[in-house]
Amino acid sequence: MQEESVKLVDMKREIRILGLDDAAYSKKDKSVLVVGVIYRGGSYIDGLLTFNVKKDGSDATEKLINILEKTRHKGQLQYIMIKGITLAGFNFFDIKEIYERTGVPVVVVMRKKPNMKKFIHAFEKINPLGIEAVENAGKIQKINVKGKKLFVQKAGLDSKDAKEILEITCLHSNIPEPLRVSHLIASGISRGENKARA
Repeated sequence: MQEESVKLVDMKREIRILGLDDAAYSKKDKSVLVVGVIYRGGSYIDGLLTFNVKKDGSDATEKLINILEKTRHKGQLQYIMIKGITLAGFNFFDIKEIYERTGVPVVVVMRKKPNMKKFIHAFEKINPLGIEAVENAGKIQKINVKGKKLFVQKAGLDSKDAKEILEITCLHSNIPEPLRVSHLIASGISRGENKARA
């Protein structure tokens, strides 16, 4: 029984997770680069994906689904991890739609709990098409990971799974490695040098 338990832990640490972050952009930019790193647990990178989305547009969900369908890593991916449903200004990921169309569970990871009234109000002014995605992301839940609190939303997985994934991937900070590394790469590409903090 103990040997089986050890094997199960090892298998979980080998899970393939796609972490996504957008690159820096200016007011003049019409499109924004998105970088995705495919991480094996919290250990190392297995692959890299990139695509562009419109600033303040509504194409991020479709672009991500399309690239997932084409990548050779699709069969191995077990989770998608994003740092918030918005990117490239007020473009957005609809995590419910992503999960339903790809079968890959999605977890949104945030350091701070956003003010949802202000968040929705901003979408109403800038990109009303994103309001449904905000609603589809569901309730924000606090999860304690290694003594630090994170806030998550999820589609296709339960709270226990979300906590377990975070415990596996939060190795060097309270930011999971797939998100930390995707941020470093995206920032490095767009700025010439990465920011130290994700």
